[in-house]
Amino acid sequence: MRHDSRIVWDMDLINRYDLSGPRYTSYPTAVQFNPELSATELVQQGQSSADTQSPLSLYVHIPFCAHVCYYCACNKVITRNRDRAQPYLDTVYQEMEQLSQWYSNDRIVDQLHWGGGTPTFISDDQMYELMNALRSHFHLRDDDQGDYSIEIDPREASPNTMEVLRKTGFNRISLGVQDLDPKVQEAVNRVQPLEQTQAVLTQARQLGFHSINMDLIYGLPHQSAQSFNDTLDVVIGMSPDRLSVFNYAHLPDRFRSQKHINPAELPSPDVKLEILQNTINKLLDAGYVYIGMDHFAKPDDTLALAQKAGQLHRNFQGYTTHAECDLVAMGVSAISQIGRVYYQNEHDLTAYSDAIKQRKSAIRRGVCLTDDDIIRGAVINQLICHFELQPSAIEQRFGVNFHEYFAEEQPELNQFEADGLIERSDSLIQVTPAGRLLIRRICMAFDAYIPKQQPTRGYSRII
Repeated sequence: MRHDSRIVWDMDLINRYDLSGPRYTSYPTAVQFNPELSATELVQQGQSSADTQSPLSLYVHIPFCAHVCYYCACNKVITRNRDRAQPYLDTVYQEMEQLSQWYSNDRIVDQLHWGGGTPTFISDDQMYELMNALRSHFHLRDDDQGDYSIEIDPREASPNTMEVLRKTGFNRISLGVQDLDPKVQEAVNRVQPLEQTQAVLTQARQLGFHSINMDLIYGLPHQSAQSFNDTLDVVIGMSPDRLSVFNYAHLPDRFRSQKHINPAELPSPDVKLEILQNTINKLLDAGYVYIGMDHFAKPDDTLALAQKAGQLHRNFQGYTTHAECDLVAMGVSAISQIGRVYYQNEHDLTAYSDAIKQRKSAIRRGVCLTDDDIIRGAVINQLICHFELQPSAIEQRFGVNFHEYFAEEQPELNQFEADGLIERSDSLIQVTPAGRLLIRRICMAFDAYIPKQQPTRGYSRII
C-alpha cells in the first residue's frame, strides 16, 4: 500500500483534466437517487441485504444556524429562535424509534456523527437528551473507543458545552475555521477571532478529545496566496490532528446566501490553484499526510494509519476508517447507506416533519445497488482511498475477469497512462504523484452513469 503522499503539480494535466465531477462519497452518486422508488421497497431491500453482525454508524443532522455564512452550501435553517430546536428533536426521536426497529438488532455503534447546520445550536440539556435517546434505541459504546464526532462552530461552543460534549461520549471534534483573515471573515459574514478558536482547541485537549479536525476553505473573497499562507502558518502552529481544505464553489443561483458575495472580490482561478499548491506543499512539509482530495492527517492519526494499512473507506461523511459499518442517518436531508441501498430524507424541514408524523419515515428518494454498481463502487473506493488498485483483488472478490469486465474503459485508461496520470502493470494500477490531484477524474472512467467524453453538469470542479 502507498506509504508516501507526494504530489507532482503538472499544470498541463490540470488544465486538460480539471472538469466537473462527483466527489464519490457514494457510488452510484446522489444524482442517481430515484424519487419513484418507494420507501417500503428501499427499507425492505436494506434490511434483507444488511450484515446484521457488523457494527453501525449513526448520523444526526441538526440544520439550525444562528448566523448565515455566505459561502455555505449545506442544508440549513437560519434562525435566532432557539425554541425551534425542540420540536425538530421530538420529530427526530420519532424517526429514531422507527429506525431502531428496522436496523438496530443490538448492533454496536462504532461511529457516531452530529452534523449540520450547527449541532451546538441546541442547548446543553438537549444534547444530553439527544444522546440519551440514541443510547436507548441503539447500542452505543461506553468505553470511549468508538469514533464519536461532532461539528463545532467555535462561536457557539461555551466551556460548559465542551464539557457536556465530552461527558456525553464525544471524543472527536471538527472545528469550522475557514480563514483567519478578518477581511475575509467579514466578507463571508463569519467573524471569528483567533482567540475564540484557540480557546475551544485548548479546552478540547484538556478534556481528552482524541482527535481535532479543522476545516479551511480556499477561494473566498479577498484571499490571496500570501493571506492564506498566513492562515496556514497559524493553523499549523495550532497542530490539529486532521485538516480539511475545501474549494469554494461560487454557485449563487443554487445557494441563495452566496448572492451576498461579490464575485469581483473572489480570487482568480490561477490564484486559487496557487493557494492549493502552496497549501499542499506547506502541509506536507509540516509533516501531514495527504489522504486525498482535500484531506490531510498527521501520520499517527487513524485516517493515515488506515490508509497505510489499506483499510480506508469513503462514505457520505467523507473518508472514514469504518468500511464495515452500515450508515443509519436521521434528520432532514440525511442520507443512509444500508446493505445494498442508499436513500435520502426529505430536504425541506416542513416536508420532513410532516412525513415523520404521517408515516414515521421521511425517505424521499434512493437507489438499490446492482451487482455492477457494487463492483464499480469497490474499484472507485479503492482508487480514491489508496491511489492504487490490484485487478486480481477485484477478480477474487467478485468472480470477474477485470480486463474483460472493464473492456470499454481500456481506451480511457490507456490515455491516462499515456498522459502520466497512472502507471499500469498486469498486477497493479498505480496513480502517479501527478495524478493524485485528479483522482476524481480517474474514478470517473469507471462510472457507468457518466457519458464518456462529455462534460458533466451538476458537479463541482475537480480542483
